[in-house]
Amino acid sequence: MTENPGQRPLHRPPLAEEVTARLRESIVAGRWPLGGRIPPEPELVASLGVSRGTLREAIKALAHAGMLEVRRGDGTYVRATSEISGTARRAFREYDDEDVLQVRFALDTQAARLAAQAAQEASEKDHGSVAALREMLARRRQAWVEQDLEGWIAADWDFHQAVAAASGNPLLHELYSSFGDVFHGAKMAQRLRDGFDGCLRAGHEDLADAIEAGDADAAAQTVIANLQYCLEWMPHRKP
Repeated sequence: MTENPGQRPLHRPPLAEEVTARLRESIVAGRWPLGGRIPPEPELVASLGVSRGTLREAIKALAHAGMLEVRRGDGTYVRATSEISGTARRAFREYDDEDVLQVRFALDTQAARLAAQAAQEASEKDHGSVAALREMLARRRQAWVEQDLEGWIAADWDFHQAVAAASGNPLLHELYSSFGDVFHGAKMAQRLRDGFDGCLRAGHEDLADAIEAGDADAAAQTVIANLQYCLEWMPHRKP
């Protein structure tokens, strides 16, 4: 007797995988904000209708992926909104400033090229997007003048993330965003050294001009000039 494929039993994934997927969905949807604590174990056990062991297995899987961080005696916190960014954040902390900056040469230049190409290929230039970039740069400049380091870092990062978003490549944008606490955290110590120019036009105002003009080559070149300048201010790699 030939088996009817439509009558074959459905093979469900293990319960822990289902719970992992449901927790992941809540994180991605923003139900639990980045940096925030997820509900306590008893509440999740009740809402999901699973055992503590199954829940802990799911949380362990997401912690291994870098999306969650378990702090003993405190709770479990959201560290990233995807496995990609979670794994990247965890990996980047193992490398020094120069390694991180070298990777930026690849990501920043490609983001700049694609953003300029997108502007060139658009039937009508999106002047609103360029205006937003310039507004971020104005905030960046003002913060530097006022010696507001945190404000300068925030505006600078907003600008570079906006360029990555303008590339039109969501994977590139997500990878770039995953660098956040590495690019603008304790690393990049050259910002604190006397003489560093926090208002360099290369890679910033010049980049906004190149994007508006739809000039991909100029966009890439000004990014390279900025990163080369940053590299010069890097502490020398320890042998």
